Amino acid sequence: MRVIVGFPPGGSLDVMTRLAAEQMTRRLGQPFVVETRTGASGNIGAEALARATPDGYTIGTVSMHNLLINPHLFKSLPYNPERDFAWISAMWDLPNVAVVASQHVPARTLQEFAEWAKARPGRVSFGSSGVGTTIHLSGAYLAGRAGFEAQHVSFRGGAQTIPSLLSGDIQYAVDNLASYVGVIQEGRIRALAVALPQRWPALPDVPTMTEAGIPGFEVSPWHLWAAPRGTPQAVVDRISAEVRSAWADTALQQRAIAMGARLTGSTPDELAARLAKEKAVWAEMVKVSGAQPE
Repeated sequence: MRVIVGFPPGGSLDVMTRLAAEQMTRRLGQPFVVETRTGASGNIGAEALARATPDGYTIGTVSMHNLLINPHLFKSLPYNPERDFAWISAMWDLPNVAVVASQHVPARTLQEFAEWAKARPGRVSFGSSGVGTTIHLSGAYLAGRAGFEAQHVSFRGGAQTIPSLLSGDIQYAVDNLASYVGVIQEGRIRALAVALPQRWPALPDVPTMTEAGIPGFEVSPWHLWAAPRGTPQAVVDRISAEVRSAWADTALQQRAIAMGARLTGSTPDELAARLAKEKAVWAEMVKVSGAQPE
């Protein structure tokens, strides 16, 4: 079974996809092999999945931004979010966290960082894994809400963003926590706030955005498994059921939280309903961020 992922090795989507593939291999007795197809804010991976033969041997990790955000930021997409996929299951939520490099940015709170950034017009930039990702929108949204200027720098994923933070080439990111747990624990990266309604269990000392002075900033990007449209329904239903069963394990849930993710799991119909519900929310987020179609 091929599992296509549209972001680079070492990033949060790759790490979580490999965890899921490991679980499915164990449960179904069939190898689930991760195949990396990166580029264009995940659109290349989504296109590869949409165009794959729907024979039941190809599925993929798709970010909700490929389905709910990119249609507003790209004049054309190489896939149709409404028609090209068979939904399998929601997989995990990856909360975003505002981070800076401890060596280069003295700020220890979000408000201190905002003041530091305001004093450096034209010299502050933030990284993301591509135009249209929740990471891009969140970084732009933070600058707008906190009142400082910042330039967006696009990378292929967290594995490239982190070295640029550590070298001082960029000054901050509002990125998936799962990509940063290790460097935060090492002290090289400082977490300023999580974009969640409650503090993250594995980082109890890090405030929420609301606690840090920016109320209503609750951005939890999430990801799903899908197959090419036309994949046999029996395959879709079996994988969906196995995901939900695997994700019900308390030990695995705690393992995911330690990695910076919250396991979800859903039926195909529940996944379709979640996508429909959030469509207007993310359209408004794009509008507020000021991001323009390419």
